[in-house]
Amino acid sequence: MKSIKIFCSSLLLLMAVAAGTGYAQEFVELKQANSGKIVLKFMFRNGSIADPVGKEGLTYLTADIMMDGGTEKYTATEIQKMIFPWAARMNCFTDKEVSTFSFEVPSDYYNDFYAIILQKLLHPAFAEEDFQRTLSNQKNYVDEVIRQSSDEEYGKKLLEAMIFRGTPYEHLTQGTSASLATITREDVMAQYRKAFTRNNLIIGIAGDYSNEMIVNLTKDFSVLPQEPAPIPELTKAEAPAGIYVDIVSKDNAIGTAISAGFPMDITRESPDFAALMVANSWLGEHRKSYSRLYQKIREQRSMNYGDYSYIEWYENGGGNMLPVPGTPRHMNYFSIWLRPVQTAKSLKSQYPGLDSLKEGHARFALRMALREYSNLVSQGLTNEQFEETRNFLMSYTKLYVENTNKKLGFMMDSKFYGRTDWITELGRELTRLKLEDVNAAIKKYFILGKMDIVMVTDKSEVDGLKTGLESGSISPMVYSPAMQSSVTEEIKADDKEVSTFPIPVVQVRIIESDNTFSNKK
Repeated sequence: MKSIKIFCSSLLLLMAVAAGTGYAQEFVELKQANSGKIVLKFMFRNGSIADPVGKEGLTYLTADIMMDGGTEKYTATEIQKMIFPWAARMNCFTDKEVSTFSFEVPSDYYNDFYAIILQKLLHPAFAEEDFQRTLSNQKNYVDEVIRQSSDEEYGKKLLEAMIFRGTPYEHLTQGTSASLATITREDVMAQYRKAFTRNNLIIGIAGDYSNEMIVNLTKDFSVLPQEPAPIPELTKAEAPAGIYVDIVSKDNAIGTAISAGFPMDITRESPDFAALMVANSWLGEHRKSYSRLYQKIREQRSMNYGDYSYIEWYENGGGNMLPVPGTPRHMNYFSIWLRPVQTAKSLKSQYPGLDSLKEGHARFALRMALREYSNLVSQGLTNEQFEETRNFLMSYTKLYVENTNKKLGFMMDSKFYGRTDWITELGRELTRLKLEDVNAAIKKYFILGKMDIVMVTDKSEVDGLKTGLESGSISPMVYSPAMQSSVTEEIKADDKEVSTFPIPVVQVRIIESDNTFSNKK
């Protein structure tokens, strides 16, 4: 039987160790007797906000070298050869406010693997070869991969920079082309000493661990520096004064990826968060076909692959079916994510009979999404919509903790928010929730007429998009000749209404893709 508890014996031993070190380590425990494995997580409260000005990406780089590089005792290659027979796993992830190192190993090999963990986190070598290799990979991501591999993820990262401009959240966690060019091996070693300290560390342990393991962790990690990490004060992001659009111009983009949103003053710490989860799930639950945006844009009109909305950052939405732990943040935002819709260029190349087409689906899709969002804000949910969505979430959110690693991760995130076990607590909050709670939360947190929008598209689409957004001209829905006969009169009437839905744009900027994440203006 799984249980979550801290044993009195552990506490007594921890107090004894702490008395000798002057430091009481923070722990999150998930005891699972007879599980046959041990999971360890080390969450440092630093993240990309701890990057020095002009050295953006330094914390991410430091953590990556710690995880993928060698140590004072072993090279990276030697470590990989050692841990392979143990079926051990390890990885790290750096977000805006935390860097988390995760380790998992069968219990029988714990002592051997723990020796490697100590080397990784307490005695990284930061060898020149490891530094150059990891820095090169990070530069390649910032200079090439983020712009070329996924326009959806690209647009979402650009939207974050737009929403959080002027705050420590603004820059990409991996940094910029300009900042990475300035980072030296000495910078990395200095950041390790400054940002990976013992008083910004939470240790999580899960599985069939012993009290002795807790004592050893407390003693061994007491050698980390005690000085406070260089964490800046978070300045609140302000909602834009209207609707601002950045159109990112790319060569040979497959379509137009759209990301839109605004900052929102709510996190999982708030009692309103569960209510807002219901509203958002109804509008655009990630990868769920029942949601309103998916039904309207994908299901009825076959315009793209998926259309979703979020009330917090969703890590790697293109790859993760479920939310993952490790991205706790004190600042959040609402966003709508429309996977690429077709440009006029792509539509004409696929369907004979559309040769005269001058505009693709982007403005129509954006109008549809904003209209559905506007209707939700003004009308709220019906009782039937509320009940169906809440009941879905009561079951669905249990899947977030489908394994021990994720369960421990979400518990550690919970501690960040001042909670104990958010997933369990969320279940109780959803059970108590009422329709009026959800509709009140919608009115309190969702705003109209103030939004930042990023559209990543092909060069051929840019000028028409800018002109259409600035003028507010009609943007009719265009169907392929094969589909036109199957469109119902109800959908045609809906199309007509959507094609003129007002988007009060204040400003439209065109940005060359090569200038993004580079510090170029």
